[in-house]
Amino acid sequence: MRQDIQDTFLSLKNSLEDTKRKIEKLTNDCGSEEEIAALCEKRLNIIETLHDLAGSAIENEKEVEQGVDIAKYAREEMEKIICPVKVDDPVRRVREVWRIVDNCRDESLAVNEIYDYLDILLLLARNKDFDSYLLYLEKNRIEKDRLYLPKRKQFLKVGIIESLQDMIDDKLDILTISMPPGTGKTTLSKFFISAIIGWFPSDFNLFWSHSADIARMYYDGVNDILTNSIEYTWQEIFAGLSVTSTNAKAGSLNVGRYRPFQSLQTTSTGAENAGKVRASKFLMLDDLIGKLEEALNINQLEKLWRAYSTDSRQRKIDGCKEIHIATRWSVHDVIGKLQRAYEGNNKTRTRFIAIPDIDEETGESNFDYEYDGFSKQFYEDQALLMDDISYRCLYKNQPIEREGLLYHDEDLRRYLSLPLQEPDAILAICDVKNKGTDYMFMPVMCQYGNDYYLVDCVCDDNSDFDIQYEKLSDLLVRDNVLSCEFESNTGGDRVAFEVQERVTKKGGSCTITTHPTETNKETRIIVNADWVKRNVLFRDKSLYTPKEDYGIMMNWLLCYSTVGKNNHDDVPDGLANFRLFVDGMRPQIATVEAAFNPFRSRGYY
Repeated sequence: MRQDIQDTFLSLKNSLEDTKRKIEKLTNDCGSEEEIAALCEKRLNIIETLHDLAGSAIENEKEVEQGVDIAKYAREEMEKIICPVKVDDPVRRVREVWRIVDNCRDESLAVNEIYDYLDILLLLARNKDFDSYLLYLEKNRIEKDRLYLPKRKQFLKVGIIESLQDMIDDKLDILTISMPPGTGKTTLSKFFISAIIGWFPSDFNLFWSHSADIARMYYDGVNDILTNSIEYTWQEIFAGLSVTSTNAKAGSLNVGRYRPFQSLQTTSTGAENAGKVRASKFLMLDDLIGKLEEALNINQLEKLWRAYSTDSRQRKIDGCKEIHIATRWSVHDVIGKLQRAYEGNNKTRTRFIAIPDIDEETGESNFDYEYDGFSKQFYEDQALLMDDISYRCLYKNQPIEREGLLYHDEDLRRYLSLPLQEPDAILAICDVKNKGTDYMFMPVMCQYGNDYYLVDCVCDDNSDFDIQYEKLSDLLVRDNVLSCEFESNTGGDRVAFEVQERVTKKGGSCTITTHPTETNKETRIIVNADWVKRNVLFRDKSLYTPKEDYGIMMNWLLCYSTVGKNNHDDVPDGLANFRLFVDGMRPQIATVEAAFNPFRSRGYY
């Protein structure tokens, strides 16, 4: 960083902020229009000077990173000038700015601020700022035909643009992106590779898919971006570069001088690739699984992994990065194996992005774009006609192994109403939340002989323990639970104490005990699953919604797999512990079973 450039930048920034304060004060005090206009002109001149400073830092002093930071600040300040009303959200502000930009173009108005703004964007687009590149690339397109601007809000929200920028800035080596079908991920990757070709014209890139047809479509799309000057401004951004050769049959094109391996090459699994294709900058892999039958066949998945590891990956030159775009059908797919290979290695520079259809926090669609978007209702309609596992794979990017599922929906007992008589007992057990992604899980059971009706539960990953204490105590009091056991291994003693105090204050009469779990979790879950299927009755599906705690509990129960890694095992583990809790309450009688362990203790409050 050049200190003299930084000092000039800070001086201009302070002058700009002082000018903005004076404008605001005069406006609030109903000052003279001439004085306000003069200050507004000064504000614009300062931003233009910042733009010049950024350009000089980049082009003359070769301080690219410093110059880009200055240009980003100038861009943001120019957006505040163009936007007619104060908008605190910068994403919404950009959207409003482009409505004005489009209106000025449509009406052929010469507005200095617009030209200055576009000049700043062009500077950034030429210097590896991906967001600015995407905006400028499509500036001449009709609004509804644009890929990026109508989807920008969602792309930024889910971290796609940030991650691709990190790849450009050499902060990552491997990036995987999984999103529902039709959300624009492959088209965005075409835009990305078009930028890479312009920014790194001496390098060569390779696109790989399961199908030669997909590879050809990718080639056509990138070629259109590079050569169609009516729709795209690629030739303006990269003045001096042009496509010098194309081979539609091979799916390759070259920018600049001749080289053995062209700027973009495309191929597919099974093609004769030895010696024909290479990648020095980016290896782009898009949906290596071609059909559902492959995704459900472990042998096919292993074959696909070998094809990737011994063919696709061998086309990389040292330093080449990888971007994978795929639907997550299986934990044994390429992305799943990469996750396990790099798991726990803090030195690796990998990022795995999987965006579901619905935002878990808001309950709204993650892809409700301005044009060609997908509403919450659309996804609900899709879910009605698909089996639950396929839907979770395709639209939620939650890979599940069907062959290894421990619980199947048809194996579970369901109820629409409780028996007429009073229950023998009302019991609960709590699997305490440990790390950030764990769930606090507490099922409440009404006992009728050997049957246990799971009437209610807490199944919540909230990290605010005060909220969890309130939910747990409210449930115990509301359902008149007589006895509840808390797992004590992971701070459960403290949780039990806090909940007992709240239950007492609320007038409840539940006896809370603690007990450590002493057996291997996976073994415990598997050996007690049959008891759960025979003795526990779950609500009929009509009696709960997917978003409430009961629905979340059922989701995690039905996706637990005995093969591969499980994101959450709190629910099947809690039900296994409930069986052990119930067995521990029964009178000890002489049976041909394992002997009672006298050292096994339970603590009482």
